[in-house]
Amino acid sequence: MTQLTATEVFQSFRTLPISERARFLLLVAEGTMQGENYTHEEVFGDLVEAEFSSQEAADYLDVSMSTFRRYVSAGKIVASSEVGRNQFYAAKFLKSFKRSLGEIKGR
Repeated sequence: MTQLTATEVFQSFRTLPISERARFLLLVAEGTMQGENYTHEEVFGDLVEAEFSSQEAADYLDVSMSTFRRYVSAGKIVASSEVGRNQFYAAKFLKSFKRSLGEIKGR
């Protein structure tokens, strides 16, 4: 029995009707996720002690850089460490701050 290469499988996949492609992808997704029930800690546990740059923190909070800078200027967000002129923000604090923003907005 000859074994297909990934390229050959992909080329065959591209010839399928769109409905069959969707069905195939659904089967793949179900097969890879079946029986797997990860905890929040297993997925994000390594981020507990992580630090974010200003841009990463703004992205995480889903705010613009100018809004993020206003939060920092107002003392609502405080850097957890500095390297040269770069400030870093603890993921743990950002998570609780994001939660409080959601409560204020009524999410």
